[in-house]
Formats: sequence, C-alpha cells, structure tokens
Amino acid sequence: MRVMAQMAMVMNLDKCIGCHTCSVTCKQAWTNRSGTEYVWFNNVETRPGLGYPRGYEDQEEWQGGWTRRRDGRLTLRAGGRLKKLLNIFSNPKMPSIHDYYEPWTYDYETLLNAPAQDTFPVARPYSMLSGKPINVQWSANWDDDLGGSAEHAVADPMLKGIEDKVKMEFDQTFMFYLPRICEHCLNPSCAASCPSGAIYKRTEDGIVLVDQDRCRGWRMCVTGCPYKKVYFNHKTGKAEKCTFCYPRVEVGIPTVCAETCVGRLRYIGIMLYDADRVLEAASVEDESGLYEAQRSVFLDPSDPEVVREAERAGIPEDWMEAARRSPVRRLISDYKVALPLHPEYRTMPMVWYIPPLSPVVDAVSGSGHDGEDSDNLFAAIETLRIPVEYLANLFTAGDTAPVDAVLRRLAAMRSYMRDINLGRDPQARIPEAVGMREEEMYEMFRLLALAKYDERYVIPTAHGEQAHSLEELATDCPVSGFDDELPETSGPFGEGSGPGAGPPVAVENFRMLQERQTSDELVGGGRKTGRVNLLNWDGKGTPDGLFPRGDEDAPARPGRGGEHR
Repeated sequence: MRVMAQMAMVMNLDKCIGCHTCSVTCKQAWTNRSGTEYVWFNNVETRPGLGYPRGYEDQEEWQGGWTRRRDGRLTLRAGGRLKKLLNIFSNPKMPSIHDYYEPWTYDYETLLNAPAQDTFPVARPYSMLSGKPINVQWSANWDDDLGGSAEHAVADPMLKGIEDKVKMEFDQTFMFYLPRICEHCLNPSCAASCPSGAIYKRTEDGIVLVDQDRCRGWRMCVTGCPYKKVYFNHKTGKAEKCTFCYPRVEVGIPTVCAETCVGRLRYIGIMLYDADRVLEAASVEDESGLYEAQRSVFLDPSDPEVVREAERAGIPEDWMEAARRSPVRRLISDYKVALPLHPEYRTMPMVWYIPPLSPVVDAVSGSGHDGEDSDNLFAAIETLRIPVEYLANLFTAGDTAPVDAVLRRLAAMRSYMRDINLGRDPQARIPEAVGMREEEMYEMFRLLALAKYDERYVIPTAHGEQAHSLEELATDCPVSGFDDELPETSGPFGEGSGPGAGPPVAVENFRMLQERQTSDELVGGGRKTGRVNLLNWDGKGTPDGLFPRGDEDAPARPGRGGEHR
C-alpha cells in the first residue's frame, strides 16, 4: 500500500443554475490575456449538447484517453511512443478553432463616438484573432438552454443508442447544466502524451500542471486529454490548463470557481488513495466496472493501517484530519451519491458529479400526484425525462445500476426530510429502502443543502517544510502509459520524455505569472499600462499599474514602506 493524497472536487448538478459566474471569474483570474482568448479552464455546458469544444466526447474522432489492449495493458488511444515519433511533426487529431470558437469582441467605438444620426449605430463583431469582421456562429456554450437543440443537441454522442427515448420538442425534452474543469486525473493521459515531459502531477496533492519552461508546443497533450481541457496558447506556443487554483489551495482557500459559485454546488476536499492500485483499477476489462474499481482505490483515513502507511509516506497529521472531514470523501465513499465523468476513458478523473434529480419531482407533480412522496418518486425514476441511460453514458460507462441507486438515494432524502420539515414523524423505512440509516440520511441532507463554507471546503494548507517539494517534484506519482515499444530511458524526444528523466521544475509561481500577465503588447504597439493581476500580488507596496501615471517615463509610485515595486 502506497498512500497518497489527492485534491478532489464534487459538483451537485441539481444546484447549478447555468449562470456562468464560475466561468467568468476563472477567465478573469487565469486566461484574461493574449493567446488565451478562446480558452475556458472552466466552462458550463447545457446537456444534451455538443459541449466545448464541440463533440469532444467522440474519442473515435479525437483519440483521447486510454484503451485496453488484449494483453490487459493500457496504451494511449492516440498511440504510444513509436507512433508519436513517426508523427512528431504532424498531430492532426486536435480540435481546430472552428471546434472551439473564434473569439470576438465588438466595435464599441462606433457606439461611443458615432455622431447624431437618424439610425442607431451598430457595434459589429470583430475577430480577436484576425481583427476582421466575422459572423458569429459558435461559442463556448452555443447549446445554452437547448438553444441549438434542433441542430446541435441531436448530435450529442451520449444520445447514441437511446435516440428513441429523447424527444427534442421543447415541451417534452430535458436539460441540465454540466460545469467542467480539468479532472486532475489519477492516471492522466495528457501527462503520458507529452513528448517533453512538461505535464506533471504533483505528488503532495495530485494537481496536474504544465511546466512552461519544458513545454515545446507539440500539442499532443491536447490530443491525449479526452476531456479536451488542455489548451494551446497561440501567442506563447505553450500548452496551458486548469491549475486547480493551486496558489489559493496552498493557503487553504478554495478555487476561484468554487469561491464564486452562486449555487454553492461545489465541494473541495482531500481523498486518500492507494497509488499501487491505480494502474490495476484503470485496467479493468469491463468498462462498466471502472466506477467501482476507482472507488475501491480510495482509502479510509480512519483505518489504523492507512494511518500508519500515511505517516510512513510523510503525509502530515493535519492533512489526515482534513481527509477525515473531507466532504468529497463523504459524498463519494460514504453516501455514494457522486459519480465520475466518463470513467471509460480510464484516466480515473477526480472531479465527480451528483446527477440531477429535479426533473423527476416536477414530472410527478405535473401529473397531479405528490411529487415528494417516496413511492411516487421511486416509481417515476424509471420514467425520467432525463433517461437514466443518458446519465449512465455520462457517469458510469453505460451501467445504469449505480445511477439508479444514486437517484433513489436523493429521492429518498427528499421524502424523508419533508416529513421532518412538516413536523411529522420521520419514516425509518425510507432510508432503509436505499440502504442508509436515518442519521446518515440527515447528515447527507445537511451537507447537500445547509453546509457552511468551512464544511464545503476542507482544504489543508501547504507546509513550510514542503516548500522545496512544491517546486522540485518527485517522480513517483503514478502515471501509466510508457509502453515497451522503446527502452525506458530518457525518451526519443529529448530530456524529460522518459520515466527516468528526473523531476520537472515547476515555474507556475506568483512572480512568473505576474510577469506573463503584464507582458502583453497592444495591437498598435506599446506596453499595456494599468493592468494589474491582484491574484498574484504579494500585498507588499503598490504594484505597477495600480494607479495611472501622468508621465509614462515617471518612476513607479513607492509603496507604504518607501520601496519601489
């Protein structure tokens, strides 16, 4: 047993209202600069729909994730080292800007400076890439509220095989929102796809990052990621991805998307897992067994044997306490209501979801029956407007049994709590019908509906004695995918491409990010003044650009301590 800690997230889809606050705040914090105009580390999709980039779930087309060979070993769907070597200068399996969208802005100057006239001036859309007028035809969530259902949602890959169960007429169809970030997988295929060894998984918390110094812009990571959450910065020539807001997490603060979530649907916590069993679990032959296989890898932080092995692995006691209090662990392992997104990709994702139940209550109430009655709800689950098969295609590789069990637990919780809220005696038979105790059901309700800030986000801080390991990372974090086509030395693509290449050096720190954030050039030339990234400000003095200068050549204003920033 090799105990490791992993930062994880659970999202309750019943509470997502599709406001995109998480997307906008993430955009402002991380990708509000040149070269990342089309990049959304966090995006919210309407399902059914094609997603972002469009059709990203069609791995027959994009060749992302892992596939299991006949001998039981995993290999990248896009091919191993030898195939990458033969195609080193050609990587066609990557979405184009057409599949993402061509970002645009508007000619606001026409509105602001137009003279008085009989007709109202129009602000035309202009491409942020070419600067030319464009006709907007696609964006990050073109399916918003099923707006493109007749044309796009019908092509959702998850509808394959259940087309007869889904009606696209607006009075009969269904929809829900699906927020997505990088999955920070236990077995990331993006890291195994990188010829330069630039993508790495931090051993202390499992966050997957891109070393900007090592990245050579091969873009094979974009192909390798089945969730298409690795992006190419066309200005810097580097790959970028969600960082799980690690500068915030390291000091015990939740990610920007979680902090600003209007619906309070996100939960963040630590999961302990057995690193020695990751590859075995990801290699299960039957795809429908991958969900349970991944759950079996997670460890109980209260188990004395796990505690001993964790101490031997150097996991601090406050991290162990955080793992015991983790809301993510309770939702995944104790209450068993959270499910992984597309486990069939075999990357073992660590952003899990509680499937939506709301439409079943509305459907029952609309028929004239009691929408909160447990008997009615249990019966209605089998006739959901959201087919259980659709949810199973998303979360359990097509196996409907786990999804049905989750929906029944959520339905039972609603019925059980209604009796309590109305002052009636609670019915013990309701939780017993779904294999839960009354205390467990009440605790689950409290976590999902009433949990406070420090209950939803249980994030241990980084330790000062680990400062070196935060930058110089060990290479024992388990990532499969080095096949036996070539010797396991420093790989054929240069230093860092093989498993024995040594630890990568992280450059994602506050100072480097601040330099990159303020290095943009205006279209007409000249440095952007007045642009300040307060996320990366250390709080000392006054950062450049916070106040306008009367003279471009004037020195920066001194901070409170008299020092110049």
